Amino acid sequence: MEKPTKRQTTANTKTKPQGSSKGSKKKGFNVRQFIMGSIIAAILAIICAMAIYIVVIMSGFRILDNNIDKIDTASESTLIYAQEEGKDKPATEIGKIYKGENRESVNIKDVPERLKQAFIATEDRRFNEHAGVDLRAIGRALVTDIIHMSAVEGGSTITQQLAKNVFLSSEKTAFRKATEMSIAFALDERFSKDEILEKYLNRIFFGSNAYGIKAAAKVYFGKSNLNELKVWEMATLAALPKAPSRYSPLAHPDLSKERRAVVLRLMTDQGYITEAERAEAAAVDYVPPAAASQGTKDYASFLDYVVDEAENMYGIDEDELLTKGYRIYTTMNPKAQKVMEQTYANPSFFQKDASDGQKIQSAMVIVDNKTGGLMALIGGRDYKQRGFSRVYSKRQPGSSYKPIAAYGPALESGKYTPYSIMDDTQTSFGNGTYSPRNYDRVTHGHVTMFEAVKKSYNLAPVWLLDQIKVNSAIDFAKKIGAPLNEQKDKNLSIALGGLTDGVSPLQMATAYTAFANQGLQNKTHAILRITDAQGKEIAAYKPEKKQVIQPKTAYYMTLLLQGVVEPGGTGTKAKFNRPVAGKTGTTGLDIKGIEQYDRDVWFVGYTPEWTAAVWEGFDKVDAKHYVTIGSGSPSAIFKEVMSKSLEGRPVTNFVKPDGVPNLTEPPKGITDLTAVYAPETKAVKLVWTSLGEKIAYQLFRKGTKDTEPKMLIQSATPEVNDTTVSSEETYQYYVVPINLDSNLEGAKSNVVSVEIPKDGTLPDGSQPSPSVSPSTSPGKDPLEPTLSPGTKPTPSPGSTIKPGASPTPSSSISPIPSPTPSPANKPVDGTEEKPKDGKQNGGQIIVPKL
Repeated sequence: MEKPTKRQTTANTKTKPQGSSKGSKKKGFNVRQFIMGSIIAAILAIICAMAIYIVVIMSGFRILDNNIDKIDTASESTLIYAQEEGKDKPATEIGKIYKGENRESVNIKDVPERLKQAFIATEDRRFNEHAGVDLRAIGRALVTDIIHMSAVEGGSTITQQLAKNVFLSSEKTAFRKATEMSIAFALDERFSKDEILEKYLNRIFFGSNAYGIKAAAKVYFGKSNLNELKVWEMATLAALPKAPSRYSPLAHPDLSKERRAVVLRLMTDQGYITEAERAEAAAVDYVPPAAASQGTKDYASFLDYVVDEAENMYGIDEDELLTKGYRIYTTMNPKAQKVMEQTYANPSFFQKDASDGQKIQSAMVIVDNKTGGLMALIGGRDYKQRGFSRVYSKRQPGSSYKPIAAYGPALESGKYTPYSIMDDTQTSFGNGTYSPRNYDRVTHGHVTMFEAVKKSYNLAPVWLLDQIKVNSAIDFAKKIGAPLNEQKDKNLSIALGGLTDGVSPLQMATAYTAFANQGLQNKTHAILRITDAQGKEIAAYKPEKKQVIQPKTAYYMTLLLQGVVEPGGTGTKAKFNRPVAGKTGTTGLDIKGIEQYDRDVWFVGYTPEWTAAVWEGFDKVDAKHYVTIGSGSPSAIFKEVMSKSLEGRPVTNFVKPDGVPNLTEPPKGITDLTAVYAPETKAVKLVWTSLGEKIAYQLFRKGTKDTEPKMLIQSATPEVNDTTVSSEETYQYYVVPINLDSNLEGAKSNVVSVEIPKDGTLPDGSQPSPSVSPSTSPGKDPLEPTLSPGTKPTPSPGSTIKPGASPTPSSSISPIPSPTPSPANKPVDGTEEKPKDGKQNGGQIIVPKL
């Protein structure tokens, strides 16, 4: 046998699996160790889970045994206090909310099967299958929440809700949730399903101070026998536990109907009712029974607002407020609230009742400008506790919205001031699809913003919005808290308060605080802080001051709105012995034969201290229910409430913010323009009285062949000779003065007319004597009728006359005896290209009156 070579020996040595036996043993050991470790870990996990389960179950039984009496015991009332005047003064108690005696128990045998099914379908579809906690629902909720990256779906069962309602607070922690589940397990072990459902239906809160299903049926439907309830009524009741305040049919019938539809769909999907029954029940409109009236109560509107805010802002539901003995400290000013309620109880401030006895309704809100705190509010005449509060009700604001939709954003742009000239001539906008008009059908030509706001012209703000564009108004309204519908309100009718959704008195009062407070705005609120019965703070308001508009905008707006309450303005009835600014608003009727009356009337105004919004109208407007008294009524209510509420306080003034320049008044208008034709020079001599130094004059002319006036020259002297005239032609002239320091335009002058004879002679061959045309009568502009529909004067090249814009002196400011006319293809007083809007507010002409 041949001996292996050294190379072969080495190779064989390398390929020999030396130590392979040892390595295999080591690898097998690691696998076994992993398997054994996993088994041990699983066993330990099971033991721990069982231990935790036992602890949870035992904890639930212990809590249930120690607190079982809580199911039937009364709870402590929550107290509400007015704003604190100082640390040395105790807060004043203004109200108390509590369960009262409005709880009636019912035996589960007296609960109709479909009523049970309505609650089970809505709150806990697997109620009869789980052991108090629905693990499947919890898993489904976790998956949904993870997908949406937020708490979208809950997994609480009826048994858990009973546990929470009886034994726990609404504190949202993992420990509380675990405790709730442990009690639910204990309840399910201790009681039958019917017993649990009976305790749940007797215990839960249904809003309007009704505890238990029987009390709720009485309050909302006037029925003591639950078997008399119809399917839609059962669904309405089953809709309430989710949010009793929000879905109360008394307070929010529309939201209640929407939630009822959800319940009915769930009942249909789970086989409890047919599709036909669902459709019939979903279509019913709620009408409250006569027994639903719960009587008046001092401060009822404000106390109800506090309850809503506690739930919406701090997550404390009404049931908890009524049972946990909290102490709520609010912003309310008792004097203002009392004055407001006394005023609203006085029928002399309101229109007479309708022919069927129905009263005109109204709401009012007062907000502190500096803090955003609600001083007082009222949700309606004869407001009932937990009733329909009109402070939230959105209505058409009419002209009270002009500062928000037109004047405010124009001032904010920096291109306009209160003295800017605007166009109040009859115009069709949006390619002729929108033709608003002034209430009195009179146009006023070029006017200052001061005049347009004071007298509530309609054409001027629409023209202004057309210049600044609708998107600027949408942005401005959103910033100050009275937002528009960004999809449906992109039209010029918003300048007159023609809105898709409307605005509420609460929103209008909030918005105007920005004007009153130099552009700063705080979140409107009623609650300062909430403590438990032992004084431990559980919630508190955190100031959220924001500079929503420029201080200059707010100051200029205040100057404009002060003019509204002065003689000649539309809001003189709101004036009292303090600085006041504000705006009236009305929206007209579109009912044939009574178009001269109104649908809604407003006054929104402010002093340096407070802002208030007053609305009046009928909840549902028809041929028998409409407003006949105009905006003077809300203006008078504003004066009555604000003057008496602020009585005794030092009078303060509106302050001009630092850095805001003083306004410079534009030149006065020229009223004595004369024009004489001189045959010897074949020129028209135009003369007017000088307005002093640093004033230039723009001369405009219109011939019979011109569609619009054209600027001829900007002159430094009050005299111009026009040598560019033609024989057998008639010309009309007017002058616009300009302050060269401020670039502000004055109003245009009177209009004069000159006829040029043939070849410079009269028909009889004699020389014509000079003729001077008289000024036109006030309010009548002979130039305007010759303008084409939808057009406005536009400056020629080099011209600076443009409503709203600041003029720039022309290079031709000098006494030029023979001016050269501007190119004929350029109109005078120009505007930007008109937006290609569709119909404005559905093609309807909105005519806010004041």
